[in-house]
Amino acid sequence: MPRQRLAADADVRAVLDSLRRIVQALRAGTRDAGRGALSTAQLFALEQIARHPGASINDLADLTFTHQSSVSVVVQRLVERRLVVRLASAVDRRRSQLEATPAGQRLLRTAPDIVQQRLIAGITALPPRDRTRIVGGLTDLARIVAPVQGSNAPPMLFEDSRRRPVATTPARRRHAY
Repeated sequence: MPRQRLAADADVRAVLDSLRRIVQALRAGTRDAGRGALSTAQLFALEQIARHPGASINDLADLTFTHQSSVSVVVQRLVERRLVVRLASAVDRRRSQLEATPAGQRLLRTAPDIVQQRLIAGITALPPRDRTRIVGGLTDLARIVAPVQGSNAPPMLFEDSRRRPVATTPARRRHAY
């Protein structure tokens, strides 16, 4: 086999091995978060809301490095579960502020490690030149593997885009007669 082919094969293997390790860590975080019936995206958003009380949806999108439309879906699920509340801003009534409820705060005290935090910290710790190379390479790779369909922003990591039913307590269940 030509020497160039061997080098390309080694590069492909190294990239795939790295991606596998990252996905494995994210999946493990998903399993741990799933024990509390939250996705890792929901847990990550809840943690950021608790750290930054009064943040808006746009603030949260910046904090999670996610598009506003994607984070809005996750926040709505947290609101439905009564882990987050939306409050009108005292300064601008058109702006909603997000706060974790006492139930959300309690959940975070027993929550597993949030893998997205480690991922963000790892990317941030890289030298700017390396980050620029990764951005270019992953952007090109994503364009080949998963071409963008329309103008849809990608969902938060490991947040199912399908609507999940909200768990209800027996006192809140409605009976159909």
